[in-house]
Amino acid sequence: MLSRLLGRLRASRLLRILLALVALAFVGYGLARNWDGTVSALGRLSWWSVAGAVAAVMAGAGCMMVAWQRVIAGLGSPLPLPVAARVLFVGQLGKYVPGSVWAYAAMMELGRDHGCPPRRTFSGTSIALVISLGCAVGLAAATLPFTAGEVAGRMWYLALIIPVIIVCLHPKVLAWGLNLVLRLARRDVVDQVLPGRALVSCVAWTLAGWLLYGLHTWLVLGDLTGDFSLYPVGAGAYAFAWATGLLAAFVPAGVGVREGAMVLVLTAPIAAAGAPGAEAATGAALVVAVVSRLAFTACDVAWAGIGWLLGRRAQPPAGGAEGPGGGEAAETSASTYAAQ
Repeated sequence: MLSRLLGRLRASRLLRILLALVALAFVGYGLARNWDGTVSALGRLSWWSVAGAVAAVMAGAGCMMVAWQRVIAGLGSPLPLPVAARVLFVGQLGKYVPGSVWAYAAMMELGRDHGCPPRRTFSGTSIALVISLGCAVGLAAATLPFTAGEVAGRMWYLALIIPVIIVCLHPKVLAWGLNLVLRLARRDVVDQVLPGRALVSCVAWTLAGWLLYGLHTWLVLGDLTGDFSLYPVGAGAYAFAWATGLLAAFVPAGVGVREGAMVLVLTAPIAAAGAPGAEAATGAALVVAVVSRLAFTACDVAWAGIGWLLGRRAQPPAGGAEGPGGGEAAETSASTYAAQ
């Protein structure tokens, strides 16, 4: 099914444009559906905390893009940063379209346009996702026991993901796992093992991205409560919420699931910081969740626009990408990518 879809995307420029417009329409729908809550949330905050939150998310997403580019380069397709921005951020708009597979499909086709075989885009994106999940769960595990002990106690089993991810990220284990998936999908296998240096670089850039993401919740929390010692609370809450949204892969971009998880984690710390009553603490936590969603949606669109403009200047290689391998393999894990 997916291979037929990819073939149509390759053959029709109009279909690609329509897919991008559909993705933007779903982004707009998500904002419109929560418009009253968004306006109310913004009304309770200072301009500097909202602007700072958006800037932190933009910077964090830039780090995540560099991490993804390092993995793709390690697998044998050294995309320039402007091209990497186009492939990653324009393709990621597909996560807002119900069906989950669209982000993978769009990224694989955009990568093909610039000489990166679909199987390599699929493999690199999957690796970057696993690394990001490991960093997010690790950050949540390191902070939640001290900031939201009740939630940490109920969700302790998520920490078991960390050693599994560490084992799976060994270059030989990683190559074996990816090639197993590709063989099951009857696609060409990955032709290069990810070097350890590329793996370490990706982990470092991903950690930097997560620490920057933590700033956006910290700024909003500080503005609402007047307590700017809550960085571990904000960073851990968003990491936990993102991981939870990722597991709910059937929900486009984790909408609703991520916000619910943030409210669950933040209510008690906000109450401890001086919010008058449980209801007020829950309301403040909801403000943080809504502003977080707004900041990430705005940055998704902004980075997609930047990537599209930068990528237009980079000419695809004359020979194109290597054959069609990797198309159907995305169906096996594309649904998990939608929540990022």
